[in-house]
Parts: sequence; C-alpha cells; structure tokens
Amino acid sequence: MTTPPTGQIRAPAAETAWNEPAALVAAMLNPALIANLLFVAADAYTRRQTPGMPWALSFIIAPMALHQATREALPAGTRTHLSAWIGHHPVLRAGFPRRAKVLVAPVRAGLRFALGHDMLELHRDCLRASTRPYTPPPQDTEMHDILRSARLIGRWLAENETAAVFAGLGVGP
Repeated sequence: MTTPPTGQIRAPAAETAWNEPAALVAAMLNPALIANLLFVAADAYTRRQTPGMPWALSFIIAPMALHQATREALPAGTRTHLSAWIGHHPVLRAGFPRRAKVLVAPVRAGLRFALGHDMLELHRDCLRASTRPYTPPPQDTEMHDILRSARLIGRWLAENETAAVFAGLGVGP
C-alpha cells in the first residue's frame, strides 16, 4: 500500500459528514445571529415592560429560541403561563440547564456584538432595542422560526418575574 504524496490526502466521506454538523452548530452560535434574536426579544419585551428586558434573560432566550424541539413546543401565544408550559414539557425543562450552560459564551459574544453594533442599548441592568433603524437578516425558514420564537419568548418573559423564570427552568442568573 502506498501513501499519497503530501498535500493530497483527502478525508474519507465519513469524516466529512462529521464536520457538517459542526459547521451548522457554528452558524447557529454566530454572534450576529444571537445578537439578532436578542434584539427581537428585547424589542418585544420592552413593548410590554417599559424599563427594558433584564440582560440576564438573554441567557434564557437563546437556549429556548435556538433549540429546535423547544421552538416547536412553544405555545402560539402568551396566554399559556410559563409555569404551565414548563409542567407540560418536563423533558425540555430537564435538558434546559445543560443547553443554557453550553450557550453562556456564545450569548456573551452575541451581547457584545449587539451592544457594539448599536442594536441593543444597556440602561442600568436592562436591555432595550436600539431606536436606530433595524434591517433584519435574510430569513430562510429556520431563521424566520428562530426570530419569531425569540419575539414570542420576549413577550412571554415580560409577563413573568425574572426570578420565577430562572427557578422554573432550573437555572440561576
């Protein structure tokens, strides 16, 4: 068996397939994407609660909006109480702390991106969507679902006490 010359080694198809999910995950954890979903959520939250969205809720919104099973299980509107929804979805709730922990660094990067690009403004401990004109990113089906979910989550969380949200989902600020 001969060894191919240097520079001509190609990865087997199985190895290439392993890289595809990594590329998808990297795209989902892109700071610009997270900044956009936080902008949409903060805007929706602020329309219900004038002071703004507590910045700590960013770490709740991202794991809910980016996780496909959670997005698909979200209610159509905000009439369903968060605690009732959590009670009806124990599997999603059980996995939430792990998902939230994994997303801490990407959410921080998304917050820095949003603040650095004037998408969000920080007032005391609350985030407000910038008054600067916002151009949403091109929306394929999944991007549309993520941003729609982030908007719903922002409205939904505005109707709950921040401490109750964290306790209900089994995480701490």
